[in-house]
Amino acid sequence: MNAAISGFSLGLSLILAIGAQNAFVLKQGLKREHVFLVCLTCAASDAILILLGVMGLGIIIEQAPWLMPVMRYGGAAFLLAYGARSFITAWRSSDVLLQAEHVKGALLPTLLTCAALTWLNPHVYLDTVLLIGSISTQFPGQRGLFAAGAMLSSFVFFFSLGYAAAWLRPIFAKPVSWRILEVVVGITMWTIAYKLLNE
Repeated sequence: MNAAISGFSLGLSLILAIGAQNAFVLKQGLKREHVFLVCLTCAASDAILILLGVMGLGIIIEQAPWLMPVMRYGGAAFLLAYGARSFITAWRSSDVLLQAEHVKGALLPTLLTCAALTWLNPHVYLDTVLLIGSISTQFPGQRGLFAAGAMLSSFVFFFSLGYAAAWLRPIFAKPVSWRILEVVVGITMWTIAYKLLNE
């Protein structure tokens, strides 16, 4: 069980920081839009990446040096566009939560955005694939348990974040609170994009 606990602890520490993916899950939880499927998409994506890392995908990434720059610039472009959208929403927003009660965002674009925030982020390959993959080698014969623990941490975190966001709805029922959140999300997206472009 030591391997599983270590995997859970490492996985949780890697996704606790507020990033693009977490900000998106929080927003969906506040709006109560497709929360289950958004959380499932994030957690399942992490689980696949963890499994690939433990199975040795890191070696492939190291052997294909062209792959990381492609993901870096593609991810940065997506984050810049998403951040701009958040700033525009903050500028034009009225009462987003009340609007969301009557008009739900389409499922497919929501899930595609969620997937893009995960799979177009080069850091997820460095953290989830390379780091978890390399640390798993410290548990010979128990790499499966280590991977299972790390996967479980993703499911626990994303579903907790998505559904716990509902407790904040009274605060975000005020337009100014939602505008602040959109600005914070926009700054987060642009900051990550800036770091990607300057690595």
